Amino acid sequence: MNLLKSVATVSSFTLLSRITGLIRDTLLARIFGASEAMDAFFVAFRIPNLLRRLFAEGAFSQAFVPLLGRIKSNQGDEAAYEIIDAVAIILLWAVIIISIIGIVAAPYVVWLMASGWAVNKPDTFATTVLLTKIMFPYIACMSLVAMASGVLNTWRHFAVPAFTPVLLNIAMIGAAWFLTPYFNPPIVALAIGVMLGGVAQLTIQLLALKHLGVMPRLNISIQSAWRHTGTRTVLKNMAPALLGVGVSQIALLINTQIASHLAQGSVSWLSFADRLMEFPTALLGVALGTVLMPSLTKAATQNDTEEFSQLLDWGLRLTFLLAIPAALMLVFMSEPLVATLFHYGKFSRYDVAMTQSSVSTYALGLLGFSLIKILAPAFYAQQNIKTPVKIAIAALITTQLANLFTVPRFGHAGLTLSISIGAILNASLLFFGLWRTKRYTAQAGWFTFLMQLGVGMATISAWIIWVVPQLDWLALQHRPWLRVLYLLGICMVSGIVYFGSLLAVGVRLKSFIRKI
Repeated sequence: MNLLKSVATVSSFTLLSRITGLIRDTLLARIFGASEAMDAFFVAFRIPNLLRRLFAEGAFSQAFVPLLGRIKSNQGDEAAYEIIDAVAIILLWAVIIISIIGIVAAPYVVWLMASGWAVNKPDTFATTVLLTKIMFPYIACMSLVAMASGVLNTWRHFAVPAFTPVLLNIAMIGAAWFLTPYFNPPIVALAIGVMLGGVAQLTIQLLALKHLGVMPRLNISIQSAWRHTGTRTVLKNMAPALLGVGVSQIALLINTQIASHLAQGSVSWLSFADRLMEFPTALLGVALGTVLMPSLTKAATQNDTEEFSQLLDWGLRLTFLLAIPAALMLVFMSEPLVATLFHYGKFSRYDVAMTQSSVSTYALGLLGFSLIKILAPAFYAQQNIKTPVKIAIAALITTQLANLFTVPRFGHAGLTLSISIGAILNASLLFFGLWRTKRYTAQAGWFTFLMQLGVGMATISAWIIWVVPQLDWLALQHRPWLRVLYLLGICMVSGIVYFGSLLAVGVRLKSFIRKI
């Protein structure tokens, strides 16, 4: 299997997902702007997303996927089918119970996320509670989707899991476009769209499992599923993984709380900036982490330290190659990006400036965010979850200490600056943890490679710094297609400038082709 081709496949579908996500958010910015209704939706949607990242795509995936890979590699497919069946039964009942509890306890859950609204904005608080009740079952759909994705990725079928998020974006776009006139408040239509998207994502995953022949068999009893050794192992490994993922979600909770006490629109500005950051992070870090995890798990299972180190080195170099220019473009092109995507309808010039500041400070940590997606799975592949947990806790403490200095000075942008600082620390500690234990040994040529990247960075920075001020991006509000064409043109030329300069100093992209 060609790893670079697999990364390209995942990245291509992820790109489609992010493009539809940007279309979705552009539409939402046009219809709702950075309003209290939009703030309410973002907080309400963040609650099931927080649980999804905490349990489904977080602790559960970190505990389940490496174990499934080891069982498949050591004991064969039949043993893997058995653990899939057992875990599916337990997970199904767990998410049903969690969804019911979440709907009943919605007011308390919202208070934990945005207590400032309970006193200062009771109408916004009530709207958020309503939206939370509608969308809370989304966690059930996405937990089952996370399990299905883990199975498909273990069998090295990456396309369907990468494509699945597109369905959520399509559902939300359709809801915003067609359903808003029929609901009061109109923002409720988005919550309906989220649930429709969740059902669609689960459906396509189940169809893929059935086609592959690994559809979970739900005819075994809960007692049998509970007694299965694989289930116990997953639950045992979930405890430290839950703590590790919980650290990042606690940081998100704290930041949302802080934002709820800042200026109106702060939650929306941060959410729109986060959407732009997810674009390169998913294309680079998530895609690489998804493709590398099965191979890293296999190498760790076979105790092949040389293969493990070479795989990791390949992923690190590819991340540096792609994340650095992406970060530079986000820093220097934050205004063109935000204006082109969101500066329509109720999204004002002031909203552009506020969102732009968050994008710029977020971008400083892009390399760190991307590296975490590769370095943390390297620990999980060895079933070492405790080390990333300790590092995540250190990063959380650093982030919150930084908030004491950055938020009073920079407001909502101080929150994203602190997150970037924490991400850089997290990635650095993960790297040194692997290097210190000799799980990772740098391959030859890193110094030359970094010098070559330095030339590329200088070249692309000079080009962007010169070309961006040539246009008044805000003045083009009523000529959106012209603004889009200018932005696409600059991005395309930037890519040519960057990779052309790398080619001139001896970087050969074919050297990144790796087969296993």
